[in-house]
Amino acid sequence: MNYELLCNKVISIVKLTGNFIRKEAMQFDANKIEYKGLNDMVSYVDKTAEQKLVQNLEKLIPDAGFITEEKTISREGKIYKWIIDPLDGTTNFIHGIPAYGISVALYEDGLAVIGVVYELNRGEMFYSFKGGSAFMNKKEIQVSVNPDLKSSLLATGFPYYQFDKQPQYLKLLEEMMQKSHGVRRIGAAAIDLVYTACGRFDAFFEYNLQQWDFAAGCFIVQQAGGEVFDFSGGCDFFNKREILATNGKLTEEMLEAMKRHFN
Repeated sequence: MNYELLCNKVISIVKLTGNFIRKEAMQFDANKIEYKGLNDMVSYVDKTAEQKLVQNLEKLIPDAGFITEEKTISREGKIYKWIIDPLDGTTNFIHGIPAYGISVALYEDGLAVIGVVYELNRGEMFYSFKGGSAFMNKKEIQVSVNPDLKSSLLATGFPYYQFDKQPQYLKLLEEMMQKSHGVRRIGAAAIDLVYTACGRFDAFFEYNLQQWDFAAGCFIVQQAGGEVFDFSGGCDFFNKREILATNGKLTEEMLEAMKRHFN
């Protein structure tokens, strides 16, 4: 398979869907939101965007499976699987906060081979493919070279449900705030990850994530020279649903903190 060619086709599909989301953002009625759970909102924009993505992506690999946030399709794939978040940062979108995007990943035999994250408000397309580098709008990107926490800017996500780990998280957050340039919370994990990939953030950590939140972003971080772990330092972040993504130089320092508070 020509992964670069396929990635370019995915980018075109994501751009078309992005145009739809931008148009709807100009006329969106917040009264049309639905609740999937506590603080877990969805709108017709999410659902329609997902349908558009699925309809076009299944033409590229007809026998591929899908894992999608809004569950507009359920299909197993023996070899290939698309993992899709049609609108990462739905809460931001609903409230008119300009930080949201589209995340699409393709997995082959359980391994990522394509990752695309499109931040809609700045028009920044982050992507990578197996055998290639990581890019933003055709320009190659790499993780930062900051050597330690004291010179770094971090990103995280606040828990908005399943608050059982909140005490540990707040202790970790306190430590990170005191040891770094600061901690930012954008509200869209896919964007946090690609901002780490291009060096805007030096590391990102969050728990209680779903596969569609991080499938593409983690791959792009790794392709940009970064590292991704679960909070114990292993590589089981898909099942544990906890992510530590760093520029590589901060990994040891960050993992020591993670293990103090979460293990």
